[in-house]
Amino acid sequence: MADPTPKTPDPKAKGAKPAKAGGSKPDLATLAGMVLAASGILGGMMLEGGSIKEILQPTAAMIVLGGTVGAVLITTPIGVIMRALRLVMTAFVEKSQTLEAIIEEVIGYASKARKSGIVSLEQDANRVQDPFLRKALNLAVDGTDLQEIRKMMELEMTVEEQQVEGAAKVFEAAGGYSPTMGIIGAVLGLIQVMKNLANIDEVGRGIATAFVATIYGLVAANLVFLPLGTKIKARAQGGLQIKELILEGVSGIVEGLNPKLIRLKLEAYGQGGPAPKKAKAAKGAAKPAADAEPAPAKG
Repeated sequence: MADPTPKTPDPKAKGAKPAKAGGSKPDLATLAGMVLAASGILGGMMLEGGSIKEILQPTAAMIVLGGTVGAVLITTPIGVIMRALRLVMTAFVEKSQTLEAIIEEVIGYASKARKSGIVSLEQDANRVQDPFLRKALNLAVDGTDLQEIRKMMELEMTVEEQQVEGAAKVFEAAGGYSPTMGIIGAVLGLIQVMKNLANIDEVGRGIATAFVATIYGLVAANLVFLPLGTKIKARAQGGLQIKELILEGVSGIVEGLNPKLIRLKLEAYGQGGPAPKKAKAAKGAAKPAADAEPAPAKG
């Protein structure tokens, strides 16, 4: 006679091992890009007979940076600015966890759920390192309807995307203001020149300050602020793609799909899967097409 006592899921069973916490590593592309850009500009100037001391003008830096930061503070809520500052590190550091590792983790949970039931993932779900995957698995284990899981997780993804977009716009705004502040610095320098036409030394210093302020504004915009904003958005898109992968995997687990089929779906993300918005747009376009299917011709 079979033992009616339910078996306790073995946390060491195949597919139940939680993935290690994803570490981080320096983004060499960002660091190399900044070094290359600075070397090219300074090297070209020195080849033309210039000197680094010629562009070290504290007053020009004060005008450009002070004016830019002040303009950003005026136009942007402080909460958004603080979030943007916290996201700066994402441009210089990237997570070392790969899509392949996440796929293997999800497939492990899918295999265990198919063999022992989705309830067997209860202990594993609480040990998951990724908060998004942990939340999705807990909802699945609790018996939440698949549509509700999708709504909740997609809402979280949408809110995160909006927050990152707002943070990136802080740097885009700074990139728009800094060249203008450089022009203001140039005008102020020329004003000083006009006031000291009788003194050749003062004329030369004023002209130097004017042009240096313009350079500071352009460099700050095109080598710092705008690239940082773009990199933050790119990093966020990568994170959203991982979350979409996780959501598709958990959805397959809830539906009871074969782990091999789930793997085939998830591997599409590793091959440069569709962006979130494009996927939703395509899904929405498919429904009207189905509704407009012509009726079969009458004989």
